[in-house]
Amino acid sequence: MGADGSTVVTMIAMICIKISVCFFYKHISIRYFYFCRKQPFLISFLHSISLANLLDVCIVKQQLSTKKNHNMAIQEKTIITVATTVNAPVQKVWECWTKPAHITKWNNASDDWHTPSAQNDLKAGGSFVSRMEAKDGSMGFDFGGKYDAIRTYEYIEYTLDDGRKVKVSFAGTDNSTKISESFEAESTNSIDMQKTGWQAILDNFKKYTESI
Repeated sequence: MGADGSTVVTMIAMICIKISVCFFYKHISIRYFYFCRKQPFLISFLHSISLANLLDVCIVKQQLSTKKNHNMAIQEKTIITVATTVNAPVQKVWECWTKPAHITKWNNASDDWHTPSAQNDLKAGGSFVSRMEAKDGSMGFDFGGKYDAIRTYEYIEYTLDDGRKVKVSFAGTDNSTKISESFEAESTNSIDMQKTGWQAILDNFKKYTESI
């Protein structure tokens, strides 16, 4: 068990002891009610113990909740960015990126995968899907989602079917276009594996676009 786990266990144990003491004194106060009436300081003492225990429980609960929410936020907001510079004007880069006839030619991370079909309704609220499969037919999946915002030749924002957000920016200067692609990481594969896969597809896009 890590340091954080040991700390939590220790704090919970201390709280249990304090609660036991609280219940003990509560029993004493009821059993000797008439005596306590004549000793107001004892009632005040017992009352302070109860409030202290209640406060400790609330503080620990708040700390655990805050830590859990913080860890979840970190996981949900992990952003991976890949980039490349294509030696082609932004108009050509945009067409190759958005037209299904081109997408099927470059949308794969390795030579043993391909995209046999693609559909793309390029508008805010429009849907897209690319069928990605291993060439030997052993596996495949649909990569799809809906567009959130589009500005021609500048950027594309969309939400994948699994809820993750993706932003793609295009910065064209003369015969060169820089592409930056940022996406929220998923929890199945490592960050390095995800970055490597998306970068490989982007590099394949660069290679294809510069070759036509």
